[in-house]
Amino acid sequence: MSVVKEFTKGLWKDIPPFRLVLGLCPALAVTKAADNGIGMGIATTFVLVSSNVLISMLKNVIPSRVRLACYIVVIATFVVVVELLAQAYFYPLYSALGIFVPLIVVNCIILGRAEAFASKQRNSVFDSAADGFGIGLGFTISLGFLGAIRELLGNGTIFGFHVMGTSYEPFKFMVEAPGAFVCLGLMLGIMNVLGRGSTTS
Repeated sequence: MSVVKEFTKGLWKDIPPFRLVLGLCPALAVTKAADNGIGMGIATTFVLVSSNVLISMLKNVIPSRVRLACYIVVIATFVVVVELLAQAYFYPLYSALGIFVPLIVVNCIILGRAEAFASKQRNSVFDSAADGFGIGLGFTISLGFLGAIRELLGNGTIFGFHVMGTSYEPFKFMVEAPGAFVCLGLMLGIMNVLGRGSTTS
């Protein structure tokens, strides 16, 4: 039951970036299109799950005074794996994401889960894997949804397919940086209202 609980919390209760308010930089920068957001979410999920599992396995041998440096080395290793795989097999996506693939190393979600969850004695390797996968999946859903809204309003497309008809006038503001802030702010507001309603009922 614990594993299920750790997994599902990342899908609503602790969903980034709307609940934890972490990972805002890639959420704003790469979500001009839905596929970019999903691609970044999948890459982040791989690093998150892998680093959570390895840190949970090594937590008893990592000296506490250098734990953050060790966590960053572990995270950076998996980011290099993701970067090489993306270059080899998903080069168009890798080109679209640009500098934000190597910057997964400093994504505060990953380091935060390592410090707040995977490194704790009470949490098993399986719990840490479930935590990483749930948070990563929630992050992927968030970025995909944010990217879909921005792409739909800004270009009239979803995953590159035109869905709004030839008469639609794209709202180009939504695929620019200010549009990212506006869209994220509106979604944060909606999440807060929905969250308040679920706690009062």
